[in-house]
This record gives sequence, C-alpha cells and structure tokens, in this order.
Amino acid sequence: MRGMSLKQINALREEPGRALLLFITERCPVGCAHCSVDSRADSPSIEDFALFEQLLEGLVARPGLELVGISGGEPFVEKRGLQLAVDALRGAGKTTVVYTSGVWARGAKRVPHWINQTLRNVDTVFLSSDTFHEASVSDLDLVRAVNAIVDSGAGLIMQTLDQPEMVVQAKRILETALGKDWHSLCELSLVPPLPYGRAEDLFQIQTRHPTEQFGRCGSLASPVVRFDGVITACCNEAVIMGQGASRLRRTAKTSAEVSSIIDTNYQDSLLAGIQRAGIGRMA
Repeated sequence: MRGMSLKQINALREEPGRALLLFITERCPVGCAHCSVDSRADSPSIEDFALFEQLLEGLVARPGLELVGISGGEPFVEKRGLQLAVDALRGAGKTTVVYTSGVWARGAKRVPHWINQTLRNVDTVFLSSDTFHEASVSDLDLVRAVNAIVDSGAGLIMQTLDQPEMVVQAKRILETALGKDWHSLCELSLVPPLPYGRAEDLFQIQTRHPTEQFGRCGSLASPVVRFDGVITACCNEAVIMGQGASRLRRTAKTSAEVSSIIDTNYQDSLLAGIQRAGIGRMA
C-alpha cells in the first residue's frame, strides 16, 4: 500500500517550497451545514482549461516541490481537472494527496472506472466523515468509499471533526469496512470546527487569547493555487474565498508567473516571520 502518514504530510507542509495545495473547484453537491468555504452544487469550477494547464505546468516545473494536495469543494465533481492534475503531477514524480467527501460512492453498486483509476494514481486520500454529511453521504456510502480507496492501494486518512460523537461515527465506519484491525490501514485526523463559510453561524470561537500567546503558523509555508489562477499565501478558508488583505493573493496567468508569485510570498518578511517565529513573538 502506498501512502504518507499524517505526520509526514504535516511536516512537509511546514517546509517552504516542498508542499502546496491545488484548489481545483468550489463546487460540491453535499451541502454540509458546516462547510467552511460555502461550497454549493452550482459554485464556480474550472472554465479556462488552458489557464489550468498553465498552472499545472508551473507546479510541475518547480524544483523542490514534493507534495501537492488537491481539494475543493469536492475535487471528484471536477472530473477533467482532477484527471489532468493527477496525471501531470504523477508524471513529474510529485506526491499527490486528494481530499474528498466520498460522495462519488453514494448509492453506487460499483464505483465508476475513472474514479478507481484516479485512486490508483494518487498517493494518499483524506476521506471526510461526520454527522453533517449524513443527509447526502450515508455511513454505507462511506464504507464503499473506504473499501475503494484501500483496494486501490492508496493510503487512507479518515478526517472528522474533533467532537466525541464524530470520532465514534468515524471509527464505526472504519470497523465496518476494514474490521477491528482498521488501524493498520487507516489513520484518523481530527480537525477543529471552523467558523467560516456556511459554518460562520454554526460554530463560534470559544476562547480568545492576548496577542503574545499566539504561536507560529507553519502552514504559511504551503501556499494555495486556485483553479482560476489566484495564488494565496495562506490556506485560511476565508482567504481562499477572497477575504483578508490583498497582499495575501496574486493572480497568475502563465506557468512562469506561478513560480514567481510563490517565491514572492516566501520572500515576504511579515509572512515569513509569522511562519517561523509567530505573531506573539513578533508583537
């Protein structure tokens, strides 16, 4: 079985130049109430494939880039874009990690051939599981998705909200699909609820801290390249969707501009300070 561990992925994401996220669509049919980017079935997706291929050329050409995460939205609803990205990155020897809700296994007796082929060509899959998905993606659908991912040889990381009932549900799904020894085939990744997008009114930030207590943001080492050419220095969901300071985003139209913008972000002294030392120490 292929696959990087959660620890390995997070370590690469904190080293400038070695990892980034490719955001290939805002579109998603699941409609979760806790969606931090407000993805909908009619949200924007790739329209300019010539531009998208330029973005891929820029990523492929970057020396030192080892890991590319592919997300959305739901990346599997953007079939052409996902296949182009996986093929180009795999051909260049880059490790690919795909983030998905598993909606492609919904009610399916058989997972479509192109999805199985795509799974065979990626290194690791993050599969989301929580009770907010239940109306659109059932536990049985997720069992099918788990089995398809494991059967493809890709590594599997089940991602769920860090809440007791969500963790219990995720473990139940994994045990149903893989048996009591599921730990040997899958890791759990627990993430905090985020008060962004549709979840802005669902979750609240419970604790506030004085500035000096804020630590560093290692993820600033891993920029985000959107399908429309917008490159953000920060992976914060609100920033990806257009909020925050303008210095956090620039637009690339050619493969050469992709690397130029990424390098400019790395050379930004304020962003570098937040990534390496942290806001608290800087303040």
